[in-house]
Amino acid sequence: MRVVRSLAKRRKNMRTSPQELFEAGVHIGHQRKRWNPKNHQYIFDHRNGITIINLVKTCDQIEKACEVVKNIVAGGGDVWFVGTKKQAQDVTKEGATSVDMPFCISRWLGGTLTNFQTIERSLNKYKKFLTLEESGELAKMHKKEAAVIRRKMNRMHNSFEGLMQIEEPPAALFIADVMHEHIAVAEAKKVGIPVFAIVDTNSDPSLVDYPIMCNDDSTKAIRMILGLFLEGVQEGITIRGERKSSRKKLLSTDDMIKIVPEVAMSKEIIDEISTNLSAETLAVDNENTN
Repeated sequence: MRVVRSLAKRRKNMRTSPQELFEAGVHIGHQRKRWNPKNHQYIFDHRNGITIINLVKTCDQIEKACEVVKNIVAGGGDVWFVGTKKQAQDVTKEGATSVDMPFCISRWLGGTLTNFQTIERSLNKYKKFLTLEESGELAKMHKKEAAVIRRKMNRMHNSFEGLMQIEEPPAALFIADVMHEHIAVAEAKKVGIPVFAIVDTNSDPSLVDYPIMCNDDSTKAIRMILGLFLEGVQEGITIRGERKSSRKKLLSTDDMIKIVPEVAMSKEIIDEISTNLSAETLAVDNENTN
């Protein structure tokens, strides 16, 4: 409890407080002998051989991450959620599904970001297999051939379960464990995709763009951080929807404006014709008078 008393109280306009993070077990790091010195600025203390995370710093990291991801999503980008470790699988799938974003919870395929076109071809092949199964064509095939296809489908399902609707690489990644998902982190860094990640005391926070210090071995702690991050994603989705609505209204207004020049032009032509006719009539009258 002394740890909680020493932490700053909840500040105004904050998404969470150190107290709430403490109750979720976010503060519990790894053993002191396993801590990464690069985390020194995020460490509160070492107690009984365990490294304690500074939850005030974690609150600040959450605020920053939510603000950045809100702008990314509002701009039309998608965030892929990656959590293949056992403690994060169900939470990651549940969270990504709630905001209709892609996710990976079984196995990260090497080259998903650095060789996206190949992954896209494999995904299209899996969709073709699914179409064969749904149409009944797979059942009409020879048993051995159908068995081979079904085995491939099972493997593909594990890899592509949450990526069925993707059409382009992500605008950002959210990763539940930096060390466990080191391949995904390396690929994102190589292609320049920003990474938001839960980082425990044994990990290197400099590997990702937006680290969030948290106990990555607790499902409750991961759920807490992911839930807060999803608030930022949802805010971005709301802004994106409002912008689309405003664009539709603007297009409608533009369509109406396009009619105005045509009407104005017609009026100008009519006025010109009327003026010419009047001049010609006056000339004829003058000639008749003479």
